[in-house]
Amino acid sequence: MADSTLHLTEASFDTELGKHTELLMVDFWAEWCAPCRALAPTLEELVREGNGSVTLAKVNVDEQPALAARYGIRSIPTILFVKGGKVKDQVIGAVPKAQLKKKLDANA
Repeated sequence: MADSTLHLTEASFDTELGKHTELLMVDFWAEWCAPCRALAPTLEELVREGNGSVTLAKVNVDEQPALAARYGIRSIPTILFVKGGKVKDQVIGAVPKAQLKKKLDANA
């Protein structure tokens, strides 16, 4: 995982979202989820390519069920695109990199 990846908990979630002016990709995932593990390198690649314009944050739904419930996460992986503390868009499932890139560009 990228060193710059934020690992969010219920306690840190709102504070961290408020700190970041760049676009955040918030990845709701779990250890046992094969599609989540498959998508992780793609998310990290997009962050590297973004050169500081996007940050990756991860929420383990097994460890943070209240956050998953708060955002209505019913299927993982789910990626929320957050800017200025507000959810702008989301992607559900392990989608191709091009689809994620489109969402990033649209919400940047």
